[in-house]
Amino acid sequence: MAKNTEKKNCGIAVTKNGPYLVSGSLPLDKEIIIADDKGNSVEWRKGDKYPDREDYALCPCGQSKNKPYCDGTHAKAEFNGTETALMDEYLDQAEKITGPDLVLTDAQELCAAARFCHGAGGTWRLTENSDNPKSKEMAIKEAGDCPSGRLVAWNIKNRKPIEPPLEKSISLVEDPAKNVSGPIWVKGGVPVVSSDGTMYETRNRVTLCRCGKSRNKPFCDGSHISADFNDGDKSLKKI
Repeated sequence: MAKNTEKKNCGIAVTKNGPYLVSGSLPLDKEIIIADDKGNSVEWRKGDKYPDREDYALCPCGQSKNKPYCDGTHAKAEFNGTETALMDEYLDQAEKITGPDLVLTDAQELCAAARFCHGAGGTWRLTENSDNPKSKEMAIKEAGDCPSGRLVAWNIKNRKPIEPPLEKSISLVEDPAKNVSGPIWVKGGVPVVSSDGTMYETRNRVTLCRCGKSRNKPFCDGSHISADFNDGDKSLKKI
């Protein structure tokens, strides 16, 4: 992987045991997971938008008193932000599931536990039944709603990914069904650079840890649920 020395021009720069430095006037808002009565996630709903800033620093440790922004608490808390995620490209990490009219790729290490993949028997089974137009449509929707991009649906004819059109932006995920705050959702192909200057693969959807507990830093691994991470946002009230 090539080194990138111009961090200031990147969308997000991971710092050693410190905050995510965001540059380029990226919009920041909340995205709320709406679940059905079985706890399965069914849609995204926009939450509050934060004031526009050209540059800002987001808390990675979950302990800032000024969330979502960093207030320096990571230093006092001796936060260990060691990056453990693979630098391999997505397709090198992903398993492939081939259905009659759709291909699904699945990189389990990237799972952010958003649970959009559970409906109607699950994205995998829907892919296997993709000769049924409704199953195919649902498989594409579920894969596209996966914030981390763990799941990607592919056109079986031209082998191109079927990606949702996302603006370059950042959202903070809230999960009222689990009563937790989720990851930092990075959308639209925003570059993410490691603390050593190495560029992670730029993708349409990735999720960064903001509870400090992920074992796949800087990416989310769903640990915010077991950690009961809650940033105190009012959008956590049951909807």
